[in-house]
Amino acid sequence: MTTLPPLNRVLTFEDARHLVEQHASGLRPTHAESMCLLDSAGRILAEPIFADRDFPPFRRATRDGYAVRAADLGSLPVTLNVVGEIKAGASANSPTIANGQAAAIMTGAAAPIGSDAVVMVEYTAAKGSEVEITRGVFAGENIVPSGAEAKCGDQLLTAGTRVDHRAIAVAASIGKSQLHVYKKPRVAILATGDEIVQIDSAPGPFEIRNSNSYSLAAQVAAVGGDPVVLSVAPDETNRLRELIAEGFKADLLLLSGGVSMGKYDLVEQVLTEFGAEFFFTGAQIQPGRPIVFGKSKNKYFFGLPGNPISTMVTFELFVRPILDALAGLAPQKLMFMHAKLKAEIKAKTGLTRFLPAILSGEFDQTEVEIVQWQGSGDIAAAARANCYVVIPPDRDRIAAGEWIAVLKC
Repeated sequence: MTTLPPLNRVLTFEDARHLVEQHASGLRPTHAESMCLLDSAGRILAEPIFADRDFPPFRRATRDGYAVRAADLGSLPVTLNVVGEIKAGASANSPTIANGQAAAIMTGAAAPIGSDAVVMVEYTAAKGSEVEITRGVFAGENIVPSGAEAKCGDQLLTAGTRVDHRAIAVAASIGKSQLHVYKKPRVAILATGDEIVQIDSAPGPFEIRNSNSYSLAAQVAAVGGDPVVLSVAPDETNRLRELIAEGFKADLLLLSGGVSMGKYDLVEQVLTEFGAEFFFTGAQIQPGRPIVFGKSKNKYFFGLPGNPISTMVTFELFVRPILDALAGLAPQKLMFMHAKLKAEIKAKTGLTRFLPAILSGEFDQTEVEIVQWQGSGDIAAAARANCYVVIPPDRDRIAAGEWIAVLKC
């Protein structure tokens, strides 16, 4: 006789999140591939990246102006002889600066021998072959020393770094036209329920189209996974068992629906038949309380609630660390932004609540307010929102003007 998982493994939000992070910390991807530099954007580095020379490889001017000896500017204003002009990239015939001399120089150019500072052009006045300088500088001002950013052989990027525009700039600067990156983890997505029909079907009076599989696939792809959308599983044990077996062929299995306590919520029962170990069967949050997290034969799975906003929220809160780890990224701690609340919020205590909201304003005048919504099945409200406000479980009222935590979505 099949033994069902305990139904009382409901954790606080923080405990559930930390438990997921603990499991994610032990995961490592196993397959990597070489890709062209731009094609690797969004992937995770499978190799460290090292400097192939000093950066900068010469003393680099950081301002347009005049390369000088700082000691020549002790008494102002001072007039110096201009002995040359140095453009970025120029190397031949670079002048040497002696006492009483200066050289016009452009940002990014190599500071000439004998100079130890650059005076910004704003504080100079050219007079034929001379320049009058009205402001002093200290030795080293507006010059970056050779090797100040990195020495040849220094590690610039670690394996496990997401390849974003900054990482691409680093790789390009050392001549890496290809990068060794981890392959995308395959994530099987299985929606369950007799009420679910395909999106190109005409739903009956009490049926709904399968939006969850598509929203989850989009979330998976956005963070570096390869979504595999399976057929909808009916509320029938044999077919559900077949589809779950297919899902476990992927690196991670996400199920939506069928994880509550109703008569036809069969997911946990069938997962138990696969020898599943359940780490928790709920979290004290809204929406998304009946979230399930477990493992079967070295494959992790999540049972996500069937309501669309619950599915979206629980993906961000719990699925993301496991998916990041499978992609090769070191698990990240969950950090919230903060913004001023535009209108008062009243809520029941006991659950950490993630309510769809709109972040607005600009600069340091950012405000947030809850979107009017009809519960966790309200897809239209989710589409209007650009974040979730986070209400602690011990607060039943948050006044307008208070700072409140915000989770971007």
